[in-house]
Amino acid sequence: MKKVELKTQITIFDSIEELPTIVKGLMNKAIEAKQNAYAPYSKFKVGAAMLLEDGTIITGNNQENAAYPSGMCAERVAIWKVSSEFPHKKILKLAISASSSTQILKEAVAPCGACRQTLSEYEIKQKAKIEVYFMGEEGEIIKTESVLDLLPIAFDKTFL
Repeated sequence: MKKVELKTQITIFDSIEELPTIVKGLMNKAIEAKQNAYAPYSKFKVGAAMLLEDGTIITGNNQENAAYPSGMCAERVAIWKVSSEFPHKKILKLAISASSSTQILKEAVAPCGACRQTLSEYEIKQKAKIEVYFMGEEGEIIKTESVLDLLPIAFDKTFL
């Protein structure tokens, strides 16, 4: 038997004002996208914005459906949009913003497990890390250098 220690390093920004200029703009796009989320059931809105290698920004937001679990998360809406419209362009950065109409989210909201799995597939496919920034409605913003920092033991096509 052997034990292996996995470590993930994060960077914490106190506010959106501390973010690098390009990331601040990307986060603002995620916040804008969040406003168009369709979340009549959960009252939990999420916006995502992805920066591509050529400077293009693609956004997505969560889309709910009365026939749970037929809805879709913002991150997967955005990444599948990138894959369908820009299949050969690398994603450099992902910004995620979440809010709720039932409470003020003061902690950073990370991607769900299904989104982590989907995002990891695209990071592995493009052979380049995707920086991930995520926040709640207010408060700190967390940054990881890679999607795989959020899912260090990922399932991918090598197992198939």
